[in-house]
Amino acid sequence: MNSKTTVLLADDHAVLRAGLRLLLSQEAHLQVVGEAESGLETLRLAEELQPDLILLDISMPGLNGLDAIGLLRKRAPEARILILTMHDDVHYLRQALQNGASGYVLKKAADVELLSAIQAVMQGEIYVHSSMTRSLLEDILPPSQSTDLEQWDLLSEREKEVLRLVAYGYTAQEIADQLALSVKTIETYRARGMEKLGLSSRAALVRFALSKGIISAE
Repeated sequence: MNSKTTVLLADDHAVLRAGLRLLLSQEAHLQVVGEAESGLETLRLAEELQPDLILLDISMPGLNGLDAIGLLRKRAPEARILILTMHDDVHYLRQALQNGASGYVLKKAADVELLSAIQAVMQGEIYVHSSMTRSLLEDILPPSQSTDLEQWDLLSEREKEVLRLVAYGYTAQEIADQLALSVKTIETYRARGMEKLGLSSRAALVRFALSKGIISAE
C-alpha cells in the first residue's frame, strides 16, 4: 500500500509545475504522479491516476479550473482539490468552494503556505488563504453579522491549538516538540492565526485569549 499522498499538478505553466514538483519532492509523504497543462488533460489524468490531491490552477486553456472542479469530483471522487492561483478575488474563491474545492492558495504565497494547506485539506479541513478570509465573510454576510462574528471561530483547530500555547508562553520550539511538527510549520500557523484575529503581538493575543476565556489567568 502506498502511504504517500499522491498529487496531480494542473497548471499551464511548465516552469511553475517544475517548481512545485521540486518543492513537493522534498516532502517524504508527498508524491507527484502526474502533470497536466490543460483542463481536459486534468480530467483525463485525474480519472486515470485517481490521485489523493489535485493542485488546480484557475486559468487554463480549454476548460478553466473553476468549471473543472465539479467534473473532477465525479471522475476522481476521493481526490481533494486545492486551488493554486494568482487570482486574489473573493468571487473566484467563493465559486471554487461552492463547486467543491477544499482550499484556495495564492501563488504568491505558495512557498510559505502550500505545505500547510495540503496538510489541512488532507485532514479534511477547508483551507483559505489568510488575507482572503475576512473578504469572504464580508462578501457573504451582512455587515452586522460579519462584525459580530467571533474571530476565534475563523481559525482552524490547529491554529487555535498553536495560539493557545503561544498565549500560555510556550516558545515555537516547545510547541513544535509538543505537537510533533516543525518550527517553521508552527510559525506559519501562528502568523496565519494572528492575521485572522487582527493581532500583532503576543501581549495582544494574551489579552484577547483572557477576554474570551480561551486561557485562564491561573
